[in-house]
Amino acid sequence: MTNKQTIPYIKAFGVKLSKYSMEETVNYIFSPCERASPLIREDLNAFKVILKDNDVNVSNALRDADIINIDGMSVVFAVRILYGQTLPRVTGCDLFTRLLHECHERSKTVFLLGATEQTIFQLHKSLSNKYSKNLVAGFRNGYFSPTDWDIIVRSINDSNADFLFLGTPSPQKEIFLNFAKNKLNKKMVLIGVGGSFDVLAGKVSRAPEWMQNAGLEWLYRLIQEPNRMWKRYLITNTKFSWLLLKEKFLQFISK
Repeated sequence: MTNKQTIPYIKAFGVKLSKYSMEETVNYIFSPCERASPLIREDLNAFKVILKDNDVNVSNALRDADIINIDGMSVVFAVRILYGQTLPRVTGCDLFTRLLHECHERSKTVFLLGATEQTIFQLHKSLSNKYSKNLVAGFRNGYFSPTDWDIIVRSINDSNADFLFLGTPSPQKEIFLNFAKNKLNKKMVLIGVGGSFDVLAGKVSRAPEWMQNAGLEWLYRLIQEPNRMWKRYLITNTKFSWLLLKEKFLQFISK
């Protein structure tokens, strides 16, 4: 941990899940503290629970993160079943939206990395119109290879941004952050926000709140992009359900 503040957590699926609410998470991220490296915020959903057991980059990223919030309702339900506690869900999209507002209010700047060229330009335009032209210190699309990493890191550092929002999917996000975290300005906050760039740029819409609260956001996305998402959700949800049953069984026999 690079931040000296101790975060209350529950360990589930081998991951320390923060008990912080949205407000507490924002306060933690903005808390003044001398750091030897950037502050890293990660999140956990069913897809990443399965992915971390098969991808060392994801596993290492979760291990080294300063704070890990629950992103998916499936993990909220799982923690409730396993430990009888309800942890707050702090999604990447909701946190991204809140932090953009806070950065504007606190005169902080951001670097946006991810999505397509069209989407990132639209997002930059939207944020400049909504907040200020000074909010976004730099941006780049998410289509890059390892040969581009050093140039990207240099661009981010040269922008002197306070926050790096990374809108690329896992494990690409974790692979890049594991490389870049010790090369970026140590004052920075690094946050992966998944597909949030597409949402805020108006390219896709989020599920209605009732579907989010019921844990059906995956179904909404499946309806939007059936050809791309059906296999991921079928495999992920099946494996996650099996893993949850296994964890519950191990709890039972250990009593």
